[in-house]
Amino acid sequence: MPIDQMRKNMSENAGFIAALDQSGGSTPGALRHYGIPDSAYSTDDQMFALMHEMRVRVITAPTFTGRKILAAILFEQTMNGLVNDTPVPTYLWQEKGVVPFLKVDKGLEAEAGGVQMMKPIPTLEAMLDQAVSKGIYGTKARSVIRLAEREGVAAIVKQQFTLAEQIAARGLVPIMEPEVLIKSPDKAGAEALLHDELHRGLDALPGDYQVMIKVSIPEKADLYLDLIKHPRVQRVVALSGGYPRDEACQLLAANHGMIASFSRALLEDLRYTMTDADFDAALAKSIDQIFKASTQKV
Repeated sequence: MPIDQMRKNMSENAGFIAALDQSGGSTPGALRHYGIPDSAYSTDDQMFALMHEMRVRVITAPTFTGRKILAAILFEQTMNGLVNDTPVPTYLWQEKGVVPFLKVDKGLEAEAGGVQMMKPIPTLEAMLDQAVSKGIYGTKARSVIRLAEREGVAAIVKQQFTLAEQIAARGLVPIMEPEVLIKSPDKAGAEALLHDELHRGLDALPGDYQVMIKVSIPEKADLYLDLIKHPRVQRVVALSGGYPRDEACQLLAANHGMIASFSRALLEDLRYTMTDADFDAALAKSIDQIFKASTQKV
């Protein structure tokens, strides 16, 4: 069964996760950075088509393989898109050996209590049906923590675990992403609260399924080491959070057992005008650097 091999890869192999899940709000900025100006499109459909072309160029590059990239997180439209005539999740797994995940959150509520909860996800069941049918291994859902306020952090973690239970019931592995903003006025304090709430939630987790946790690279190195070793945790992964790749990799390397799940930091050197050879060389350099930072032993 492919799911068994995917689980083995995610649990045991060295590597990192490519976060290719920029959605509506972040897509224009990602395209600009890639060298495609806003004037290149006039509708959302055109914008997403250009974004899909960029993602296809990334995942079809010779250097993008399961040798160093464990998984890729996809936006819903990317999951439903094609590489030539092959569905993207199928291409990733069968041609590249890369495990496909799906971003399922639909944006954030206004800040309250120092945090931004996830908005309701009215299409969740339909998305999960599609995910299962397309061979998706797991999901990712993001919420945001700005302040070190215990009640707000507890609410964020409770919402994440509630959604994770619903997703795990469908046989998918949930990545919970309660992101502490790198510009938080008390990032270390917020992370300490988050750590304690996550540990409490893991200890009380019903059933026997595993989860993954995606967090900002912590101010205190190895803060999440006990969660990495927790029997209910498959992986703890780090987002780059706005750090440039060099800084993100330096910070990540101080956290043993944590692997990257980078988006902007992975793609920061890629440009639309590059030749295929230059594109692949730049991507290879990025992959090698992030892989090295992701292979610190526990």
